[in-house]
Amino acid sequence: MVGLELVPIGTILTVVTNQVLKTAQAASDVLIGKESFKALSKHLFDIEPVLKELQLQELNDSQAARVALESLEADVKKANNLVDKYKNRGRFYLLIKCRSIVEEVEQVTRDIGKSLAALSIANAEVLSRISDQVNRLQNEMQRVEFEASQSQIQIVDKLNQALKEQKLDQAFANDMLEEIASAVGVPVEPSEISKELASIRKEKKEASERKERAECVLLDQIIQLLSRADAARDYQEVERRYFERVKAIENSREKYIPPFNPFLCSITGAVMEDPVSLCTGTTCERHAIEAWFYDGNRKDPETEQVLEDTTLRSNIPLRQSIEEWRELNYCLKIRSIRENLLSYSDLQESMTQMQALVRENSINKDWISIGELTDIVISILGSSNEEEVKMKILITLKDAVEGNTRNKEKVAESQGWDHIVSCLGSDSSISKAAIDLLYELLQEQSGWNQCLCKKLSDNHTAVCSLVALLKNVANHSAEVAEKILMKLFELNEETITIAANFGWYKPLVDRMIEGPDSRITLAKTIVNLELNDENLKLLGEEGVIPPLLEMLSGSIESKDLSLFALVKLAGSHANKGIIAASGGVPLILDLMFSPRTRTFIIIKCTEIIEKLSSDGDGIDFFVDGDGKQLELDSIITNVLALQQSSNLGPNIRKPALRALLGICKFETGLVKKAILAANGVSLILPLLDDPDSEIRETSIILLFLFSQHEPEGVVEYLFRPRRLEALIGFLENENDNVQMAAAGLLANLPKSERELTMKLIELGGLNAIISILKTGKMEAKENALSALFRFTDPTNIESQRDLVKHGIYPLLVDFLNTGSVTAKARAAAFIGDLSMSTPKLTVVPKPTGCWLCRSSRVPLCPAHGSICSVNNTFCLLEAKALPGLIKLLHGEVHATACEAIQTLSTLVLEDFPQGGALVLHDNNAIRSILDILNWGTDSLKAEALGLLEKVFVSKEMVEYYGTTARSRLIGLTGMNIYGDGHLRRKAAKVLSLLERYSKSSSSAISGVLEGN
Repeated sequence: MVGLELVPIGTILTVVTNQVLKTAQAASDVLIGKESFKALSKHLFDIEPVLKELQLQELNDSQAARVALESLEADVKKANNLVDKYKNRGRFYLLIKCRSIVEEVEQVTRDIGKSLAALSIANAEVLSRISDQVNRLQNEMQRVEFEASQSQIQIVDKLNQALKEQKLDQAFANDMLEEIASAVGVPVEPSEISKELASIRKEKKEASERKERAECVLLDQIIQLLSRADAARDYQEVERRYFERVKAIENSREKYIPPFNPFLCSITGAVMEDPVSLCTGTTCERHAIEAWFYDGNRKDPETEQVLEDTTLRSNIPLRQSIEEWRELNYCLKIRSIRENLLSYSDLQESMTQMQALVRENSINKDWISIGELTDIVISILGSSNEEEVKMKILITLKDAVEGNTRNKEKVAESQGWDHIVSCLGSDSSISKAAIDLLYELLQEQSGWNQCLCKKLSDNHTAVCSLVALLKNVANHSAEVAEKILMKLFELNEETITIAANFGWYKPLVDRMIEGPDSRITLAKTIVNLELNDENLKLLGEEGVIPPLLEMLSGSIESKDLSLFALVKLAGSHANKGIIAASGGVPLILDLMFSPRTRTFIIIKCTEIIEKLSSDGDGIDFFVDGDGKQLELDSIITNVLALQQSSNLGPNIRKPALRALLGICKFETGLVKKAILAANGVSLILPLLDDPDSEIRETSIILLFLFSQHEPEGVVEYLFRPRRLEALIGFLENENDNVQMAAAGLLANLPKSERELTMKLIELGGLNAIISILKTGKMEAKENALSALFRFTDPTNIESQRDLVKHGIYPLLVDFLNTGSVTAKARAAAFIGDLSMSTPKLTVVPKPTGCWLCRSSRVPLCPAHGSICSVNNTFCLLEAKALPGLIKLLHGEVHATACEAIQTLSTLVLEDFPQGGALVLHDNNAIRSILDILNWGTDSLKAEALGLLEKVFVSKEMVEYYGTTARSRLIGLTGMNIYGDGHLRRKAAKVLSLLERYSKSSSSAISGVLEGN
């Protein structure tokens, strides 16, 4: 007091203020009883403004003020000492003392509140401005009531009850230890538990020095109980006890020591776990005697003496004797198992016995390891070929390592690790046991064992096996495999790449979607993966494409890797749709056509665009993210422009041309518009001279497509030196598509260019076309047939004769029977052109009076009434074309039927119709033509009517077919067909021919004729 009177009161106030802040901060960091300490901290922080106000308003330097301030300082120091006392104590100890801690905090808070009230009274005028705040604060502090956490109180009560009942069994100790550790956030690891028990021992020693006997006894009992838990076990003590027990049985050859009578419960007759004594001295199993009393029994179960006192007392010496007996038998069993394992006898039974040992008492997990059983079974696991033995060993090892850090380390650091990993690839039962064991090895009390997880992630074979297990989704092992792999991915991103190499892509895709940090690395992985079509599709379905498209806005490396990956992915049809739907096509086109884009980026863009248009997809995927069609004109123009750039090599121009080809193959209407706008023919023509053969071949195919819309510029080009030779070279090319295109280009050129035709014949172009007809693919043959028409002008019989001499007729007849629909139609038309020339080439023989000569006369052609042949008159009958032509009338294919009718019409000559009509009749063609009036299109029916008009000039044909023809023709004349009545009039005209030979006219027909 005297000392304080010499110190200015303002200085004292400053010191107290600083002490309040320091204590408030420290109190907020205490873990046990933290709610009460936090409340104390809050109140102290609330006091600070009061003290600051006193400093600002000049505190009264009165005796009462000094006494109040001195009291506040002393109470704050008590609070600070309390914080220091419990801040760095062991957590187990703090939990045990949670009730008293809370009571101490409550008391010191109330004391500070009283001192604050006294200080407020001594400075009422100074604190008037905040008097309400001060009054409320000091009232709250004086009335505080704190309680320990309910869960902590329950644990402490459970612990106290166990100590009261002298419960020392190991199972209870394990449960108690885990509850306490969980409540205070301590991992159940031997090293951590050892620290906590050491802290309690230290507290016991200090209590002993303070002569606090009750505290010493309590802490000692707690130490004894918790020390029996597995996690608290001292390994050196465990080892010492094992060898002590082994020494006790070393001279005994017994395999089992029977229990002594005192070990047996008076009620159950079984060996006791937790023996308790009655007041009569009888010993029973605790749970058995408790059940005895619960049932209303009040007599000694052994002597039947009435019990005046039912108190149970733990028989610790007996319990220790029973434990020793059990441990001796454990050691006997371990010795027996060891002998069997070393002799390879009864292996599975030995595993069963090991499992029973570790399940009966966790100390055996250490003892089987100390007794070398673990080492022996690991060795057998590596050498045995028996699946049942392997599975049993894996299951046994799992039991042995479960919750035992030392055993886990032993297995992981031995060859056992490699043996377990190799078992992952075995059949389902072994792999399941292996992965369950592996999962257990990777666990520790605080979670995953980071070191072992890292070791596993470096083993590519293990990762492969885990991925294989994962793919069997119906298997329990798949769930475990996924858990392990996901942890490995957290520790080592390279494992994601390894998993992807083995076919599991989801983690890679998920990581790419999560953010840009690792996208470059993961994109490299995709680039390096060997992917089949199914894998490509799976990657796309997992969602890899959108993040790859996002990478296009990044650095050059990011663009390059993204495009490289997209080139691969675009090989799958499903992925094309995803690229398009994700808005990727405009991004790729913008990059491709940007003048600032580097060459290697353009190359990959062109490769993607090529794939998007390939396989018949055309422009299906050339849409924006909303599915709206992109402007085709600008795309084609820009692709063609790439071909004109002198600084771009074939590695850009080739895929760009192929992309253009993919677009142009299937979108004829849009292509025509775009080609005209881009002047496409003139841009493609020079590429026919390109030094790169693939560019030349792609160009001829494009030129064929373009020539369907703009053929004029091609003719002029072909008349330049050596251009026709180049075209013939394309006709002779081994590539079927090139042959098809060259023949098609020739077919599309104007047939009026006679000079071009003659030049082609002179240079061997006709031979090349005939060669295609003989050996080419059907699509090339179709175009070659079209090209032939320029050589078969009906007005130029010599050119036709030249063709026939080249053996064209048998080829045409063969096409009638085996060609495609298009080839059949073109072959029929071609034969028709030749047949039109037949009447000009026939000579009707003069009659002779010599009967002898008449008998040796060459047979006349029934259709032409003359001597016919294939080479001289191009007669289709002599060429055996008639059956094939008639067959075309039966298939209800309009294109072939129409050409067949036109060709058959050439047989019915104006000056000798009976001959051709009879030929058609004899080959049953007329009935097929009449059938066409039922199923044909209007234009086909018109062709059929034209032929019937020629046939029914013959009275014989009318008599034979009149009835059938009349019914069908009347049906046509009654229809309102063709706006101008053309088909109706033609039908009526044929009907009039029938009626001309009829005995009576039909009024219906008269009406029709009058109307026309």
